[in-house]
Amino acid sequence: MKKEISPKPSTFRWTICFLLFIATTINYMDRQVLSLTWKDFIAPEFHWNNNDYGNITALFSIFYAVSMLFAGKFVDWMDTKKGFLWAIAIWSVGAVLHAFCGIATSGVLTGNWLVGFAESKEIIGRVDHVGAIISTSVTLFIFARFVLAVGEAGNFPAAIKTTAEYFPKKDRAFATSIFNAGATVGALAAPVTIPFIARSMGWEWAFIIIGALGFVWMGLWVFYYKKPHVHHKVNEHELTYIQQDQDDIPHRDSNVPEKKFSFRECFSYRQTWAFAFGKFMTDGIWWFFLFWTPAYLSSVYKMDSTQSAFPLFVLYMITLLSIIGGWLPKYFVEKKGMNAYTGRMKAMLIFAFFPLLALLAQPLGSVTYWIPVLIIGVAGAAHQAWSANIFSTVGDMFPKKAIATITGIGGMAGGIGSFLINKSSGVLFDHAHKAWSTVDGIPLLEKYPQYINERLPEGFFEQLEKSGAVVSDGIDKGYMIIFSVCAVAYLIAWSVMKTLVPKYKVIQ
Repeated sequence: MKKEISPKPSTFRWTICFLLFIATTINYMDRQVLSLTWKDFIAPEFHWNNNDYGNITALFSIFYAVSMLFAGKFVDWMDTKKGFLWAIAIWSVGAVLHAFCGIATSGVLTGNWLVGFAESKEIIGRVDHVGAIISTSVTLFIFARFVLAVGEAGNFPAAIKTTAEYFPKKDRAFATSIFNAGATVGALAAPVTIPFIARSMGWEWAFIIIGALGFVWMGLWVFYYKKPHVHHKVNEHELTYIQQDQDDIPHRDSNVPEKKFSFRECFSYRQTWAFAFGKFMTDGIWWFFLFWTPAYLSSVYKMDSTQSAFPLFVLYMITLLSIIGGWLPKYFVEKKGMNAYTGRMKAMLIFAFFPLLALLAQPLGSVTYWIPVLIIGVAGAAHQAWSANIFSTVGDMFPKKAIATITGIGGMAGGIGSFLINKSSGVLFDHAHKAWSTVDGIPLLEKYPQYINERLPEGFFEQLEKSGAVVSDGIDKGYMIIFSVCAVAYLIAWSVMKTLVPKYKVIQ
């Protein structure tokens, strides 16, 4: 197809980047609905504790991890347009499914299936077997999370593949940092919308309304996306800029199949292992901040979901500083003459030091909750800056035909890391809540040994405080342990990545 000759380069690649940004925003809003509604709305209805929520988020992470391994291959096989459409359709269905877990719980336990949201809540409230309510509801939410995870796993492989199609190597980290900022904006929009929807309309409608946004995006993607060399909105000047790297010129003969990379071949490269280890060590940190910060403000500072909305908004506003993550390596490449990989790794080392501030979050949190909020915001910004660059290392070192597959492998590793931190967090926080709490200066389990192997009753601490007892909740010690893990993870990841791939080497 002959491109339009124009004296001024078109800039359509940034329209595509904006669509990726919107998709990532929706992705993270869908992911956040549960974390912002479970403590105040869902847990009282289904009698959940931290471990139940931890199981759901941990299994979501493992579903996401396994799905990422195949999502990359799926996107490479279906190609970008169809692969992205399938991904967002599946995750939007999964998001909406959460809303019907209450009705399904009442149906499973009592046979009442054809009821509304309010009626199902009343029916569940009349069920005496609390254990059955917990196990049934958790299982149903896990299924909804499974569908959500399968779809969401396609977002980043498809987005990274699109970025490689529309941007030269030197610009990919900047473009990735822009669309990856959608994670921040989604996390930013979620606390100022979702709790208020849940409070005014019911938690079910929060899942439905946010989930429906994905179907709107699908229409935009169908209308706007084509490959750059056949897109009428990309003129000759812009196409030349996009294809300035030698390996970016597409096959002129569409009948010649591109070489595909098998999983075995991908795993034979040290570059794959470096990317996967970096994702394993650091993805879970962001997911921990995403899934557990609302619960942290609730458990440690006694905020409900509407009270924590503004602090969470400020926290995620800070993470928008991650846009620097795309600018800094470009500065090292253009101004300092470094190759893309060297400039990216230098930038990532700088970002890896900022999460060390998390070591101070809990000790200084006794002064004001704003200190951990600000520190988590800075750590989150550092993560997103790191994330934009670690994704871009794939495009630096692998050909386009392998990018989605390698991204999927890294996503799987990141999901496994996320599973470990989410599962261990839920177990640790419940353990700390019981084993490290004191009542009138006496260890809780020493004073109430009957709860050593049993759940604490709902509102147990509140009842003790109303009776005049002095209660010190030990859950803050659990958060201190996880914050410490978050603080050092990035420097460990960077050191191993640099050891595996000390110098820039492109895979052909």
